[in-house]
This record gives sequence, C-alpha cells and structure tokens, in this order.
Amino acid sequence: MAHQLPCAALDLFYNLREMPTAALGTLELTTLLAVARLKEKAYGLAIRRDLAARTGRDYSVGALYTTLQRLEDKGLLTSRHSEPLPIRGGRSRRHFTLTGAGARALREAERHATSIWAGIGKPLRPRLA
Repeated sequence: MAHQLPCAALDLFYNLREMPTAALGTLELTTLLAVARLKEKAYGLAIRRDLAARTGRDYSVGALYTTLQRLEDKGLLTSRHSEPLPIRGGRSRRHFTLTGAGARALREAERHATSIWAGIGKPLRPRLA
C-alpha cells in the first residue's frame, strides 16, 4: 500500500509552489513607476508630485502612503529614513527603493499591457457621432 501524506502536508506542499504575482492596481503601478523613475530622490512629496504631473490627479498624502506601505508589505519596495534636513526643525525623509521583485512586477505589467494591446495597430481614435 502506498504511503499517503496527511492533508496538512499536502497543503504545505501546495503552498510552497510558486504562485503567480497578483496584478497591480493603477495607483500601485503608477507609484512603482514613479519610484523607479525618481531613483534615490523617491520620497513622499517627490513621488506625489511625479504622480500629479503624470496623471493629472492630486492624490492625498494618506492614499499615497497607504499605497507605498502596501507595496512595501508585498516586497516590491523597501524604505529607509534619511538624516534630518539641515534646516531648523528639519525632518527626515522616508526614501523608497524598488526591490528586485518590484522590478520584475514592472516588467510583468509591461508585458501584460503589451499583450492586451497586441493587434490593435494604429492608435484608436474616437468616432464622432
């Protein structure tokens, strides 16, 4: 008779397999792209300005930091605090860096978008009624 593993062991084996990366939301993707673009200058206010300039939307500080924390929790970003600014009452900044997993997520998002747009040809133009 073949030895059968208990259900818990099978579940553990299943969970160890590589799972597909979850799709990124629009704000998560644009935030990751801003961090990649800004490199060592990627801190809260700079990221917020970059997002506003590129999307035409002024995201709240809370929405931005919630998104940054979620991306850090997913392992797509890391953060560190800088030294306080050299002005009276200067505060430190929280700088963000793209991780290897974050870079892979961006490449995957680009491949996914390219796949979706494949076969469209020239850019779409809306028809006038």
